[in-house]
Amino acid sequence: MSIKVIIAGFKGKMGSTAVDMVKGDADLQLVALLDPFAIEKEVDGVPVFNDKADLVGFDAQVWVDFTIPKVAYENTRFALENGFAPVVGTTGFTEEQITELTDLSVQKQLGGLIAPNFAIGAILLMEFAAKAAKYFPDLEIIELHHDKKKDAPSGTAIKTAELIRETRSYKKQGAEDEEETLGGARGAEFDGFRIHSVRLPGLVAHQEVIFGAEGQGLTLRHDSYDRISFMSGVNLGIKEVVKRVQLVYGLEHLL
Repeated sequence: MSIKVIIAGFKGKMGSTAVDMVKGDADLQLVALLDPFAIEKEVDGVPVFNDKADLVGFDAQVWVDFTIPKVAYENTRFALENGFAPVVGTTGFTEEQITELTDLSVQKQLGGLIAPNFAIGAILLMEFAAKAAKYFPDLEIIELHHDKKKDAPSGTAIKTAELIRETRSYKKQGAEDEEETLGGARGAEFDGFRIHSVRLPGLVAHQEVIFGAEGQGLTLRHDSYDRISFMSGVNLGIKEVVKRVQLVYGLEHLL
């Protein structure tokens, strides 16, 4: 039996790439598309909806979401409430929202995935950075994305920072009398270290974590040059959430 999939945000770059991936997998079946601004009523025989309320009671198992941060929480809650296991690549969730959605998934006995990044290489970068931070507590994160990205810092950078915080002893970096002569020059502070966001056309998704110590440095970097790099992770997520009874935050929990 193929897994029936709804894709929300199908007209965006990630959403349209996900559509192609689902269509190309015999184990998956694309059954509905959602976008509030879509004018077409169907695409290749798949019905298109403008309002998610019209999907109440729809026959599907998985809700894939590549929309925008301001509707991601609402969409994920809707999916869980209506029996669709969510696979969410939209970022911008707060820790409180993730906790609420996880609790709801347990009540509903539904699997789910919120992933700041679906690229396997990015997951490895996070893991390696967390390990390195135990020995190199002085670090900075630089994340680089295309200029249409709406949230900063990226969900990947925040997730990386959270994992680093678990292994790194707290340390406030920089000179004690450091002063920004131009506001924001030192980036955002997280647990004593800094995160910097770069937004430029031509980029897709890139991140580096730079570590410094006496007489040496270590740089870890991952680059996604094409959105196809995320699709193996989305595919894995779709196939795993239908087997589970709780939402998880981070693709590493399904690997």
